[in-house]
Amino acid sequence: MTRVKRGKIAHKRRKHLLKYTKGFRWGRKSKYRAAKEALLHAFTYAYRDRKAKKRERRALWQIQINAACREHSLSYSKFIHGLKQKKIELDRKILAQLAQSHPEIFEKLVEKAKTSLKNAEKT
Repeated sequence: MTRVKRGKIAHKRRKHLLKYTKGFRWGRKSKYRAAKEALLHAFTYAYRDRKAKKRERRALWQIQINAACREHSLSYSKFIHGLKQKKIELDRKILAQLAQSHPEIFEKLVEKAKTSLKNAEKT
């Protein structure tokens, strides 16, 4: 029976894993066992924080919209309620960008929200 050398595939597998740990600190970038453990945690944190990033962004947009609404003497919740009554469907990201880069357009949206709120109070 001929001899089978097994190192090639194992070496390739280890090299592939170590490629992902480039830039890690200490031995976790070069030692296979430590790198494997570090990657388990890194991938878990990456998955978790992709979700957290979305939450943080939405909270930031809400704060920015609220600050811009307060300048026009309207609260965030009333502003959003007024937009929904007018059937203006803009997401928070776009509203925050409008508040920062195009305040004149945002002001028109605030006015529309105010008028819909006034109309709702009358009825």
